[in-house]
Amino acid sequence: QVQLVESGGGLVQAGGSLRLSCTATGNIKKINYMGWYRQAPGKQRELVATITSGGNTNYADSVKGRFTISRDGAKNTVSLQMNSLKPEDTAVYYCNAEKAGVILPIDYWGQGTQVTVSS
Repeated sequence: QVQLVESGGGLVQAGGSLRLSCTATGNIKKINYMGWYRQAPGKQRELVATITSGGNTNYADSVKGRFTISRDGAKNTVSLQMNSLKPEDTAVYYCNAEKAGVILPIDYWGQGTQVTVSS
C-alpha cells in the first residue's frame, strides 16, 4: 500500500501562485509515475501533470507554461508549482502515484486539496 498526503491548497486571487506538495509513504518501491489531477464541480477528473521516476514530465495543454511539476526522489515528494492562476483552475487537486503491479499498474490517490482562484 502507498499513502499519499497532500498539502498547499488554498484561496488565491487570479494571477497569483500556489505550491502543492504530496508525500508518499508505505511501500513506495516501483512507483513509476507521480502526478496531479483535478476535479472541478460537475466535471470529470482530469490530468494536470505527471512526472516519471526518470524526470520526464507531461502537462495538460491548459496549464503548460504556468505550472511546473517536480519530484524529489529522496523525500518521495512530488510538488506542483502553479503560477498565473486563473479562476478556471479552481478544483480539488489530487495527488496520484502509479505503481507497477503483477499484471496491471496500480493507482493510489491522495485525499485531495482544494484550490480556489478568485477573479
